Amino acid sequence: MNTLRFRRTAVAVATAAVLPLALTACSSDDSSKDAAAGSTPSAAASTSAAPDDSMTMDEPFGPACASVPKDGAGSFDGMAKDPVATAASNNPELSTLVTAVKQAGLVDTLNNARNITVFAPTNDAFAKIPKADLDALLADKAELTKVLTYHVVGQKLTPQQLEKGSFDTLEKSKLTTAGSGMEYTVNDSSKVVCGNVPTANATVYIVDSVLMPPK
Repeated sequence: MNTLRFRRTAVAVATAAVLPLALTACSSDDSSKDAAAGSTPSAAASTSAAPDDSMTMDEPFGPACASVPKDGAGSFDGMAKDPVATAASNNPELSTLVTAVKQAGLVDTLNNARNITVFAPTNDAFAKIPKADLDALLADKAELTKVLTYHVVGQKLTPQQLEKGSFDTLEKSKLTTAGSGMEYTVNDSSKVVCGNVPTANATVYIVDSVLMPPK
């Protein structure tokens, strides 16, 4: 009887001694799992940060993008479905440009081109030109064609390519671009106010000044 009691006591003591160690080990394992689990989202967040940054550069950017309609033919989704001249005609901020393109007879040329970039001046950009000069330009088809084709590059340009670029235009002269992030200028003066806008056959960078080809 005493022997049996002694054995039970010994087992109880041993269990009491082992149990805290087991709990400690479990607690250590759980905390390390928690730490690992806690570190996993951070790692995921850090790895997802880069794609998020690059993804923003695949989308339209710039202060004037806020004025683009949220839906309909003039929205970004709507413009992406139409060739560039048609897409521009659905954007109220580009109505003067569309008038000029029609005046020069370039609608079909632009709509039928493939993989081009168009630097599209806003209505306000055209308004910077004195009215008499603008009227004279619109009335001179040859000169108007020269000015408008100077706004077109024969390849699709990404924002990264604009950081320090020099590109041949359809007018046969070069234009230059500079900038970074979401701020770019063309020919050191015209600012991109809504960039990287997709259309069915072109990428559009809306600019705040009309680009004039070198004489």
